[in-house]
Amino acid sequence: MRILLVEDETSISNFLKDGLEEEGFAVDVADNGKTGLQLALDNLEEYDTIILDWMLPGMSGIEICRNIRKESHVVPVIFLTARDTTDDAVFGLEAGANDYIRKPFAFDELLARIRVLMRGKSGENSVFRYKEIILDVDSHRVSKADENVELTQKEFALLEFLLRNKGKVSRRTRIIEKVWDIHFDYDTSVIDVYINALRKKLDDKNSESFIETIRGVGYRINEEA
Repeated sequence: MRILLVEDETSISNFLKDGLEEEGFAVDVADNGKTGLQLALDNLEEYDTIILDWMLPGMSGIEICRNIRKESHVVPVIFLTARDTTDDAVFGLEAGANDYIRKPFAFDELLARIRVLMRGKSGENSVFRYKEIILDVDSHRVSKADENVELTQKEFALLEFLLRNKGKVSRRTRIIEKVWDIHFDYDTSVIDVYINALRKKLDDKNSESFIETIRGVGYRINEEA
């Protein structure tokens, strides 16, 4: 899943980017308001959550949020800010934000709020199943037949994306957009490496792979019969 983080304090943005990537998110970062707004508007359908600092060079988080809401009422927006009055919180929410977190904050709290907003956006819970395979987003665990399966961050993110889109063909470019960030060079052949890794770890040895290859297009996990 893909997140846009607009934060001008390098120490905070690096900390959040590293933490969110460890949880399997693809994270795009902007350090000023104008770049953040441009990224948001260019990729509104791709971002699952947008995290905004309030005070930014070039354009405030409030202005960014208002411009986003002119184009989309779906993508969740979270404010991070040192402004700590009730009036500030109300002002941010009235500008279109879904949530408001005061600095300093605990990373686990931010992560929990992101997941709640994403569940609300998708209308889905945090557990995805395919036959004996279970992926739990909140605990960041995958199991098969009640046995834990160790996946890398990108393997987990790719499996989550395919399970969220079960029954649909996931095109290679779409996978890159949702699982990797904007700095990726768009060499889609890397997807094959991760698909093969998932197959080795999760396929039944004597049956066809649970991930179907759609030649020239992408991949699909079919709905269970």
